[in-house]
This record gives sequence, structure tokens and C-alpha cells, in this order.
Amino acid sequence: MKAIRIHEFGGPDVLRLDDVDVPEPGDGQVLLKVEVAGVAYGDVMKRRGAFGPELPLPTGLGIEVVGTIERSGPRTEGLSPGTRVAAWVEHGYAEYAVAQAEAVVALPETISSRDAAALPVHGLTAYQTLHEAGSIRRDDTVLVHAAAGGVGTLAVQLARLAGAKTVIGTASRADKLDHARALGADVVLDYTADGWVEGVLEATGGRGADLVLESTGGDVVLRSLRCMAPFGRMVTYGAAGGTPDTFPSMSLMDRNLSIIGYSLMGWMRHPKRTAQAIGQLTDHLATGALKVSVGAVLPLEAAAEAHRAIEERRTIGKTLLLPHEQPPTGRTPARP
Repeated sequence: MKAIRIHEFGGPDVLRLDDVDVPEPGDGQVLLKVEVAGVAYGDVMKRRGAFGPELPLPTGLGIEVVGTIERSGPRTEGLSPGTRVAAWVEHGYAEYAVAQAEAVVALPETISSRDAAALPVHGLTAYQTLHEAGSIRRDDTVLVHAAAGGVGTLAVQLARLAGAKTVIGTASRADKLDHARALGADVVLDYTADGWVEGVLEATGGRGADLVLESTGGDVVLRSLRCMAPFGRMVTYGAAGGTPDTFPSMSLMDRNLSIIGYSLMGWMRHPKRTAQAIGQLTDHLATGALKVSVGAVLPLEAAAEAHRAIEERRTIGKTLLLPHEQPPTGRTPARP
């Protein structure tokens, strides 16, 4: 089968399309024929070597897929061949991938595979940063950074569904701001320009945001502290800007602010609550209350182009790879 792997850490060009054996499902595992593989920022970090030089090479990439169960190993009762599922995997940029039985979720026919591919990582992250880590409350003011990204586009909508009074979205370009507004953000601000902190305060009558979702790190974090309401919470779930976060303790104490870390991998140790979140997300998708923004659909061999576009912040919403077919439009993710 065809699979994208890295034999060394580095830039997008280290992604190679290899011929490898189809993996065999072991005890408690299923083999999936991958229909759609999602591209997440964690894949970029793994490619760069951010997960540690001890990671054995060569290795595959891709942690979220939608596919059909091809065959099952022992102890996989209730998972029949032919069932379409969303799943967490280790090497999803491939024509076939193995998943643990507890890491697959059967999909209703009413949800498209391309929409479902956003659920295992981006959907779950958006839901849990709001509900589990952020403890969102009705009438909260919610500030969502990177509101046109894979997580942000879903978080804006989920905040509205949770009863947020005001949703403020930030992004880096006018078209991304327009996209966040179209998804339900009441206020949109360019976080690369001066004055966005004042914009948040103006939109909230000087009070600030009750809940902030932040994945950029560095200066964005420090500025966000300036526009948080007393007893506000910030959930930090990434550092896409590459700068480690530092939090001034006095600023936190003066206004009783809370900083909460979120890790998707950590929450995978709580399968029941994770399953409940996925169930809520699929319900929202099935009813049309939640819409997935698919920004780029590429063939498997264009994985490097997908990574390059994400690193250059050219993408809006979700980027997908199709291992078994050509996308309906174009080979490269065009600059929106």
C-alpha cells in the first residue's frame, strides 16, 4: 500500500510516499481502509521532531481518519467489516491504517466522511477546551484565537450552541475574519494588528472575556491576559507560534485568573467522557447545527503541500488527504 512516512525530521520535503505492507490488526484492533485522513498541527510538530529525537524512524503521520473496517482482530465484538467509522490512529496518511477497537466511532449515514474527519482531533479539542477544560457557562463572553482554523471554526459554533453571550474571534487576514463572522462570531479582530486587546475590552464594555481559547503562545498569551474578565479562564492547548508561554503570577492573582492546560492525548485516557463528547458532536453535525469548514482536499501524495500551507497559515478550516482518489478540485491548497 501507499503511505506517507518520514525517514528524518525536518521541513515538508522530508515527507515521502513509500510502498509498505498493509498492517495486520492485532488483539483488540481493526484494520481500516482509509477514505479520508485529517491533517492536524500535531502532524507538523511530529515531522519537525518536536516529540523527541528518540522517536523511531521511519515513521508514519496522521492521527485521525475516516474509513471502513476491512477486517478485525480478536476481541473486537460489535465492529463488523464494512462499518464506516471515525478513528484515532498512529499512521493515518496511508491507504490502510490500524486502530484500537476503543478508538473507533461508528458514523451515521447522515454525516459525510469529510465532515466526520474533523471530529477525532479538531472537533474533540474544540468541544473539550470549551466544556471540560474551560467549563463554559451560559452568557459567558468567549474569545477564540485562530478562529478560522480547524479547531477555531468549530469552537466559534460550539460556544454559540453552549449559550455564550458574546463570541469574539481573532484571525490574521480579512478573509479569515469574514469566515469567522459567517460562522457566528459577534466580533472579529486581527490579532496581528495593534489594538485587538482594546477591541476585546470595547466589545465587552471594559469587562473582558470570561473564557479564552489559545493555541498560539508567546505574545498573544500575554496580551490575552490584559483583556480577561475577573475570574476569567484561559485554556491553552498549543504553541503554534513556537514561543514558550510564560505567565506573570501577579497578573493572575490580581484578578483571580486561571490558566488551564489541555491535551487531547491526556483526555484519551477517559474514553467514556470522550465518547460522550463525540456523540454530542455527531448529533450537532447530523442536525446541521454544526458545520465543518473544509478548506483543502488533496491526494495522499500532496501531503507536503498540505503541511506547507498550514505552516504558512494559508488554510481555512480543515485540510484533508484522500488516499484512494483524486480530489474534485485541484492539487494544491490555493491561498484563500
